[in-house]
Amino acid sequence: MTRPTLADVLAAAERIRPHAHRTPVLTCRALDDMSCARLFFKCENFQKVGAFKFRGATNAVFALSEEDARRGVLTHSSGNHGAALALAAHLRGIPAIVVVPANAPPVKRAAIAGYGARIVPCEPTLASREETAARVLAETGATLVHPYDDDRIIAGQGTAALELLADVPELDIVLAPIGGGGLVSGTAIAVAGVSPTTRVIAAEPAAADDAWRSLRAGKIIPQTDPRTVADGLRTSLAPRTFAILRELVADIVTVSEEEIIRAMRHVLERMKIVIEPSSAVPVAAVLSGRLDVAGRRVGIILSGGNVDWDRLPWPRP
Repeated sequence: MTRPTLADVLAAAERIRPHAHRTPVLTCRALDDMSCARLFFKCENFQKVGAFKFRGATNAVFALSEEDARRGVLTHSSGNHGAALALAAHLRGIPAIVVVPANAPPVKRAAIAGYGARIVPCEPTLASREETAARVLAETGATLVHPYDDDRIIAGQGTAALELLADVPELDIVLAPIGGGGLVSGTAIAVAGVSPTTRVIAAEPAAADDAWRSLRAGKIIPQTDPRTVADGLRTSLAPRTFAILRELVADIVTVSEEEIIRAMRHVLERMKIVIEPSSAVPVAAVLSGRLDVAGRRVGIILSGGNVDWDRLPWPRP
C-alpha cells in the first residue's frame, strides 16, 4: 500500500491555496501558565466549513480529472468531512452526495445540505455507512472520497501542519486529535519531512480509545459504539492511517470526558474562541497533565469549531 509523501503534501498546499484559508496561530498566556509550556494553537476552527476537513476535501476534488469530476463525488460522514466535500464540489461546480448517519449533529447535517450536497441517510454504524455508500456509488458512478482512508485526503490535511511549522519553527511537539487518523497521518508526514526532531503525538478520548489500543496491540482494533462528546473522533482507523501511525507517531494520549469538556470551556473563556469537543481533546491532554509538556514548545491543531449550541456539553444557566 502506498502512502503520501512530503512532496504530496507540498503539492496539496499549492492546489488548495486559491480556495482554503491560511488559518492563524494563536497563543494564550493563561493556558501557557496552566500547562507550564509555550502553546501555539493552529486555528482550523477558522477554516472554511469550520474545520480542517476542507483542506483534504479540496485537494481531493481539485485533483480529479475532468471526466471523473463530471460524475461527481460521494462520501460518508458524520458532519465536517461531508460539509467540506460539499463545499469543495460546489466550488468546482460538480455534484456531491453525502451518506449521513442518523445520529449526526443537526448543525453538521444542516451545513452539508447548505453547501448543496444531496444527503442519503443511514444507520449510525460504520457498516451501514459503508454499505449505503457502496450502493449509491454503484447507482451514480461518482468518485468515492473517503473521509480519511485516501492519499489525497491525508496529503491535504497535512497542509495545516506545514503552515504551523512555517509560522512557528522549532516546535518540540505537535499535537492533534485522532479519530480515523487522516489529520494525524498528514500531520506526521509533514512534520517528519520538515522538522524531523519534532514529535507528533495524537490525543484521543478514553471513551473512544481504539487508536490507543490498536497501537499497543500492533493491529487495528475496530471501534464499536463509542459514547464520547467528541463526535468527530468516533471512527475507526484504516489500514492506511494505521501504518502511518505506527511509523511516524510517537504516542497516543487518552483523556476523560470531563477533561475534554473542561478544556473546551477553558479555551472559550480564556482565548475567547469557539472550538468543538474534538478540538478540545489535545488541549485536554496538556491541561490535564496526562502529557508532560513542561518547558516545551507545543503546537496544537484545533481541528474545528462546529458546535451544536442546543447540545452544549455543560449545563446552561
